[in-house]
Amino acid sequence: MPRKPLDDRILDLISRGIENNHRSFIVLVGDRAKAHNQIVNLHFLLAQKQTTRPNVLFCYKKELGFTTNRKVRQEKIKRDVKRGIRDQNDMDPFELFVSVTDIRYTYYKDTHKILGQTFGMLVLQDFEAITPNILARTIETVKGGGLVVLILQGMRNLRQLYSMSMDVHDRYRTESSEDPVPRFNERFILSLGNNLGCLVVDDELNILPISQTDRVKPESKPNRQSEDLAKVKESLKDVVPTGPVVNEAKTVDQAKALLLFSEAITDRRASSMVALTAGRGRGKSAALGLALALAIANSYANIYVTSPSPENLGTLFEFLFKGLDQLGYKEHLHYDVVQSTSTAWKGAVVRVNLFRNHRQTIQYIRPEDSQVLGQAELLVIDEAAAIPLPLVRALLGPYLVFMSSTVSGYEGTGRSLSLKLLQQLRKAATEPSSVQGGKDPVRKDVKVFRETNLEEPIRYGRDDPVEAWLNQLLCLDTKIGSSLTSKNPQGCPHPSTCELYYVERDTLFSFHPASEAFLQRMMGLYVSSHYKNSPNDLQLMSDAPAHNLFVLLPPIKEDGSLPEPLVVLQVALEGRISREAIRKSLSRGLQPGGDLIPWTLSQQFQDDEFASLSGGRVVRIATHPDYASMGYGSRALQILKDFYTGKLLNLDESAQVPRFESFKDASLKNSDANLQSESITIRDVSKMPALLQRLSDRRPEPLDYLGVSFGLTSQLFKFWKRCGYAPLYLRQTQNELTGEHTCIMLTNLENNDTKPWLHSFADDFRQRFLALISFPCFADLRSITALSFLDALPPPKSTAATSQEIRTMLTPFDLKRLSAYGNNLLDYHVIVDLLPRIGLLFFSGRLPPDFDLSGVQKSILLALSLQRKSIEAIEAELNLPVNQILALLVKIIRKVATLFTQLSADEQAPSAGEKPLAEDMDVDEAPPDRPKKKKRKERA
Repeated sequence: MPRKPLDDRILDLISRGIENNHRSFIVLVGDRAKAHNQIVNLHFLLAQKQTTRPNVLFCYKKELGFTTNRKVRQEKIKRDVKRGIRDQNDMDPFELFVSVTDIRYTYYKDTHKILGQTFGMLVLQDFEAITPNILARTIETVKGGGLVVLILQGMRNLRQLYSMSMDVHDRYRTESSEDPVPRFNERFILSLGNNLGCLVVDDELNILPISQTDRVKPESKPNRQSEDLAKVKESLKDVVPTGPVVNEAKTVDQAKALLLFSEAITDRRASSMVALTAGRGRGKSAALGLALALAIANSYANIYVTSPSPENLGTLFEFLFKGLDQLGYKEHLHYDVVQSTSTAWKGAVVRVNLFRNHRQTIQYIRPEDSQVLGQAELLVIDEAAAIPLPLVRALLGPYLVFMSSTVSGYEGTGRSLSLKLLQQLRKAATEPSSVQGGKDPVRKDVKVFRETNLEEPIRYGRDDPVEAWLNQLLCLDTKIGSSLTSKNPQGCPHPSTCELYYVERDTLFSFHPASEAFLQRMMGLYVSSHYKNSPNDLQLMSDAPAHNLFVLLPPIKEDGSLPEPLVVLQVALEGRISREAIRKSLSRGLQPGGDLIPWTLSQQFQDDEFASLSGGRVVRIATHPDYASMGYGSRALQILKDFYTGKLLNLDESAQVPRFESFKDASLKNSDANLQSESITIRDVSKMPALLQRLSDRRPEPLDYLGVSFGLTSQLFKFWKRCGYAPLYLRQTQNELTGEHTCIMLTNLENNDTKPWLHSFADDFRQRFLALISFPCFADLRSITALSFLDALPPPKSTAATSQEIRTMLTPFDLKRLSAYGNNLLDYHVIVDLLPRIGLLFFSGRLPPDFDLSGVQKSILLALSLQRKSIEAIEAELNLPVNQILALLVKIIRKVATLFTQLSADEQAPSAGEKPLAEDMDVDEAPPDRPKKKKRKERA
């Protein structure tokens, strides 16, 4: 049978990618077995154009569809030969490919282990298991000139993706919500047509119509970076040891980073840190490896390296050895390499022993082993964004620290590092004496802070089409819009003139140019305002059925152009859970996924009615950073509350709601077309609903409450408290990612009769909170924040304590001690044991309403009585001298002692018309006592 000629465009794509050091992307649609055979052909084409045989990363969900074990393959061949379905000398091309090619097989769930590694070819199968995080993480391991192959198996046409159920959709389903809508898949397929480095083919390598576009060959631009790099290397040629090591740099940015590392190394100042941030493929790990070689040349003896896994350090150690080669070090003669014997780490390098001049070691440690750094001189943290933030903080100490991280959000925590930790490090370096809560979040160990960024890509060439496509698809390189003040000389609009609009997701994710521009603006606000960002958030926004999007916009201009969004709101509808499901989960102690607030509060309060209510959770609120603290966020939340209470509803019955084509309706069109005849284009704009909808034109869902769950910080808590939300839950354990306590706050809506539950929950939370704040789990909670918690709760319903109740808590000796301390006759330590009882009475609302303290006095009483803090800790927290704190405490105790004395006197005072006799006094003994008292007076 004659062989079918290969389409020249496939060969041209691979050749052009190798020539420009760009990656190529091919989507294989069809049968999986046939697609595997075509992978052999594509790898052969790729290897023909390169000097070395490309290594392969093969990612899958559970089953490969073939075996990777050589013995099992040989046994299968023998069985096939015996059955007569195969000749003994026949060799299947795919089996030969698997046998002789360097292939790394990885489950999708284990792709975090490949961070920092580089491959020449990537194969992705089982599309239903791919998430945006996995897509970005795996594609960015492919070097320039490499090839990415995505297999879409078992599909008659590409429109099947419009109705495909993804594995991640199981997390989006709740009991009361509808099925998820795969809008992300539509946007993914449409974006492939705009990718200049991508071809969509069937399992016979026939190019499909979606790829039949005119492709313009990119013009080669003069690279001034290489000229500048040559000048830097020439200037450092005679500088030892920096010059030989910098000679290994690939870009000017990397060379400048090495000079910054060299400056910190030669400075030898303890508590110093250098932070290196960049996108993927910029040479961060390589720069750290070369910096380690410089540290060895400068006689650093105890060096530690950490990352999420030692497998992530392959590139770092590779360039460490290149740097040592440049410095004249020889393996076995000057250093030995120790590899791990653990099967989980697959022979990764975990230690390097050097003995050329004196004993020097480079040792890998796990991120949680910060206790072994007592003798460290240098610590290198690679892929810091993939390490939980509390662990990164714990690793910092009185030694030199090099840290590199990706800030594009592939690991989901890159923004956490850049927006939180690096900000604190800058502040700690400029204001070393500043403390927060008596405990600096970065341990006040970093006194000198340097940072640099790498822009020029190394792993692949500039203007890589796959990188541009990935950035657009996943909104990784979004920029916030220019500020309104630059466009409007009159300044920012007043919050009262801004309006909140509902965003139609069917239109937003349609890949229409106008919708795409607005989506990039919205994601720009997310990335610039929140530190918990990952590409998976985009799929949550698009596919989750119970999520709604809102934007706050300034007054729209007459020309109809969309202004820059000021605030983006994401609301998840929760609740409406059946009583049977609630009781079943509570009886088993289980908390199903989804419906975060209903399940959490139902479990905390053991209430089987709250989860049946309908609520809305504010998943995110992102404000333009140029307009923070200007009232726009509060305005958006107020309009949102008015919307769900029905205040904005247009009751005009004559208003007609136009009918539009939904995403589900559009996905059913041309469902019978085959791969060669189908046409994949953007949906008709005239049939799509408007991108923005006025809230007055939309009927709100009936809700009983609005809530929010966030990592507790004083600034965020003040914001939600000012918006009228009350705290009902504070997690006792810290979040593993940020080290913050999760807080849930609620506000009751006015369109229901269920208000008593909020007061009942608030009273219960107050008592539990007062009992827990002295435990170690809340040891880092500032007294001002704890006081704000109590102030945000509704007033307690408890009545004032009577003198009889006070006598059960305080003995007469206790009252005397309080009175003596209030008169400055005793030392503070004499009445310390009484403070918890006084604090519990006051903050539980058991003292009369007219008894009040100032804000500072409340904070001091709370810190001493219920939080059990020392005077020194309060001094650091409130920035007040000790003598002033003790003086305020004396005033508090004097006021309390006076109140208790008054309550006792009021109870003993006789009522009107009653003889001044004690109720339990004997009448017969009374008359003789009176004359005796009279005689004493006469004698006196």
